[in-house]
Amino acid sequence: MANIRFISTTNVKPVSDHDFDDQNHDFSPRIELTPWDLRLLQFEYIQAGLLFHKPEYSSSFTTTFVDHLKSTFSRALAIFYPLAGRLIAVENNADNNDNDNDNSAASFFINCNGDGALFIHAAIDGVTVADVLEPVIIPDDIVYSFFPMTGVLNCEAAFSELPLLAAQVTELVDGVFVACTMSHCACDGASFWHFFNIWSEIARRGGVSRCCRPVFSRDRYFEGVIDLPIRNIPISRNKISDKRYVLPPNLQQRMFHFSKEKIAELKAKANAEIGITNSNEIMISSLQALMAHLWISVTRNRRLDLDETVSYMVIMGLRQRFRPPLPEEYFGSSIRAVSAKCTAKELLEQGLGWAARKINRMIASQTAMEVRKSLKDWAKSPVLPQMGKFPANTLMTGSSPRFTAMISVGEGR
Repeated sequence: MANIRFISTTNVKPVSDHDFDDQNHDFSPRIELTPWDLRLLQFEYIQAGLLFHKPEYSSSFTTTFVDHLKSTFSRALAIFYPLAGRLIAVENNADNNDNDNDNSAASFFINCNGDGALFIHAAIDGVTVADVLEPVIIPDDIVYSFFPMTGVLNCEAAFSELPLLAAQVTELVDGVFVACTMSHCACDGASFWHFFNIWSEIARRGGVSRCCRPVFSRDRYFEGVIDLPIRNIPISRNKISDKRYVLPPNLQQRMFHFSKEKIAELKAKANAEIGITNSNEIMISSLQALMAHLWISVTRNRRLDLDETVSYMVIMGLRQRFRPPLPEEYFGSSIRAVSAKCTAKELLEQGLGWAARKINRMIASQTAMEVRKSLKDWAKSPVLPQMGKFPANTLMTGSSPRFTAMISVGEGR
């Protein structure tokens, strides 16, 4: 196991920048949560981080760097002020002493009280950048130690004093890892990287463009579609421990890289197989062709019974599919999981083009009308999915190559 040392843990509160005093002119003390936010209550916080080399010329680099990041972290919190707040649950049966009541329900909101976010400075002894990047199998004992609040469910923050955001800066022998752990009820991947990029820009330049500030309003987009708050969320503090997902102990993880040439080859093959040769026709995208290739490969190697159902689940961003479209700066979750399904026999016999078209049509089905309908349906009858409770033989793709994750915080990229 990696030997991690925690040097300091600080609760950082927002500190306004006088140059941007009007940045939150639409400040709201309370952020209501939409179905997109709420359906993630039983999932873990979103986590991502960046690995940098230390410059060789400065022995005092790390201390200066960490202090600078902590200072700019507080300024970023002033812009993304809900992240310094707390998730609040209002339990509908608060006076009911029956802890085994399965009909418990609650509503949730973010209290923008400025209580702060965690900032942790740590060091991991004897570990180099190469120790992280070079192994074929991801060294989980090292990588997981870079992140705070691992394994915490989003709903736990509502029944405790846990923050919505924690950052950890970990020193390596020759590098630094900067990580964030953020409530998935407060953000999706796009919002997560928006925060990371704004923090980075403040660290590099001392300020940010006004046009980049986040949009927190719910009323202007969801009024007339759903009524907020949603009060019938089926969850209570007594049932949280039942919702945890534990990774299999022997699970190994690794990264795969597909070359640009290989992806182009897969795309051409998929389109040729379904007879798409004209660019004016609806073509299979590079990503759809790659997902179809993975779906077929994994299904073949699992050696399933041919009549078993197999699924490919895609976590889709909905900002541009909603009407009117949500701005890119909208801060919150705007994602939905959709699935393509068939039998193993169909998938293996029909081939790449057929599988890619099935994924293509599944994605295309998420029209503005369908997105709006799904919001209304969920608000009427909320269902909270759980990690580890997906249908068997499901392969899932999340995140996005469009996220801006090539970030500099003053030490390179």
